[in-house]
Amino acid sequence: MGGMVKRDAPFRSEVQLAAKLREEYSTSAYVDTYENAHWKDARKKILALLDTDHDGKLSAEEKRKARIILFGHSWGASATVTLARDLRDQGIPVLLTVQVDSVQKMGQKDDMIPSNVTEAINFFQPDGFLHGRKLIHAEDPNKTKILGNEALSYKNSSLSCKGYPWQQRVFAKEHMYIECDPKVWSQIESLIRSKLQVEQATTSGNESRGN
Repeated sequence: MGGMVKRDAPFRSEVQLAAKLREEYSTSAYVDTYENAHWKDARKKILALLDTDHDGKLSAEEKRKARIILFGHSWGASATVTLARDLRDQGIPVLLTVQVDSVQKMGQKDDMIPSNVTEAINFFQPDGFLHGRKLIHAEDPNKTKILGNEALSYKNSSLSCKGYPWQQRVFAKEHMYIECDPKVWSQIESLIRSKLQVEQATTSGNESRGN
């Protein structure tokens, strides 16, 4: 989550998308949201989920089986890259990272996608007092495909953004618009679903073969 937004803020697009995916893929994926300052809690959960034999450490096989998708807005997008980089240092692959109007948090680096990430995409808007990073790059282009740096303009737009605080409406309107824009999150949802459906089909295939 971006800024100081709580992990379960009901009107936020990240929370709403996570809830939809959690319901639909309840048997094949674990889906959760975290405050950006608590990205290490997300890491702790990931490591626990990957430790299938519960011996307190990850084998090479447990790491290889990781199927991780990370997405976030603003500081949450910066935390997404930070978490992916931390997982790289532990030898854990990431299928996809999605950044929405990424704002680099102090002590982090949100423009360079680590080499353990297979695909990454960046959505940004360039207007207003607070706006996101325009370009992300692959640490190793042979290992990471940048799907795009997608620019969107909200200069002449007016979205309702129900539930968002008045301060954001006054001082960071465009930054708010990209977070509540259903068109943006529909694209993100489709991209994430394409990954989850592949994993779901693979899991079903393995079960039918008794693996």
